Amino acid sequence: MKTSFADLWRPQGTIDRGPYALIGIFGFALKHNLDRVVASYAFHRPWDLFNYWVPVRDVVRITSLGGDEARFLATMVAMALPFIWVGVTLTIKRLRSAGLSPQLALLFFVPFLNLLFFLILCLVPASHAPDRPGTRREPALVRALPEGALGSAAVSLMVTVPVGVGLAILGSQVLANYGWGLFVALPFAMGFTAALLYGARQPRTLKASVGVACLSVSLVGAGLLAVAVEGLVCLIMAAPIALPLAAFGGLCAHRVQQRRWLRGETPAFFALVLLIVPGTQWIEHVTPRPAPLFMVRSSIDIHASPEEVWRQVVAFSEIPAPTEWMFRAGIAYPIRAEIAGRGPGAERHCVFSTGAFVEPIQVWDEPHLLKFSVTSNPPPMEEWTPYRHIEPPHLHGFLESEGGQFLLTRLPDGGTRLEGTTWYHHGLWPSQYWRLWSDAIIHRIHMRVLTHIRAEAERQGE
Repeated sequence: MKTSFADLWRPQGTIDRGPYALIGIFGFALKHNLDRVVASYAFHRPWDLFNYWVPVRDVVRITSLGGDEARFLATMVAMALPFIWVGVTLTIKRLRSAGLSPQLALLFFVPFLNLLFFLILCLVPASHAPDRPGTRREPALVRALPEGALGSAAVSLMVTVPVGVGLAILGSQVLANYGWGLFVALPFAMGFTAALLYGARQPRTLKASVGVACLSVSLVGAGLLAVAVEGLVCLIMAAPIALPLAAFGGLCAHRVQQRRWLRGETPAFFALVLLIVPGTQWIEHVTPRPAPLFMVRSSIDIHASPEEVWRQVVAFSEIPAPTEWMFRAGIAYPIRAEIAGRGPGAERHCVFSTGAFVEPIQVWDEPHLLKFSVTSNPPPMEEWTPYRHIEPPHLHGFLESEGGQFLLTRLPDGGTRLEGTTWYHHGLWPSQYWRLWSDAIIHRIHMRVLTHIRAEAERQGE
């Protein structure tokens, strides 16, 4: 089918996989070189392929930027708009040609997963392709699968789970990435490939496909626990993001298997989906992003004067053993605080269950403000594992405190409002998802300390 220039801008009609791939490659080459010329000569900035992995939040915050930063970002966004229009238009045409829902064009905007999406669209034949039973032999991979539901599920898991464990070890242990490749691309790929193999011989129900997809990811987690790569607590934290992505992968595979003309492409789909995982991990490895800085603030009211509270803030006695489930499961918790010296330059040690934070004092405004930096961080947790001890890379350098402070405010009734603040960063992605966990943990740490200080200050003030 001949495609004219005007057809690039109209969503009506269809386009086959060959022209779609050629136009996509040519369009990307044109856009990249145009972006490079404008960035280099108009803004004197370097530009390469990895600049396209820019977080969406950088575009959203354009109004808060100033000067050259805002002009540069606005220019690059404006230049991208016509290419985005053409890309979405052609993607809708390609989906229609393949007999898939045009609503799947929303995947065009999903980072990393859109690469897999484009590859699949370049592979899927048109839905009107003739289906001649007996003229095309099934691939060997498909013929090797049992027709029964239980047997095909077992073989699917026997293939995908070891591959998933290997890719997880590659990302976490070899490339030391705890990001999009490990927590997004891998669960989706495992769910997709497990359900794809499960339904390669016979159509399966959506519920069964999603069940096999989620089971594959669950078994990958169990495998990482068994080979002493990860602990149980971290796997539990990852489950709320991994299982929905696996289920979505199973849903996508189920839709593929509903098209008879796609079943013969199972090995190609299998290979392409799995290749996207190490590809994403490698991109993250060669283009590391600075870890964002976050802040957690907690407060408590104390029936004691700021002077009495100050003495407990500077150095507090040993806190009783924790009862909270997260601390008993291995999350590091504070035990006591010690200080050497007085005033700015003094060194405070906040002793945790995994070691001590070293906190040089920056501001000593007695009895109002104690502010400190952090020069040494202990591990954030002790992994719960059937082995005596494991040291996954995320225990070192991925969640670290940058500093903190205690602010004491005198209340009208003579009491004190004590506010604790921690500034920290973590190198786990998607950062906003992992921030939900880290903020909650740090808040519980704050409250453990603040509650103990309140008890001691009120007891000594009686």
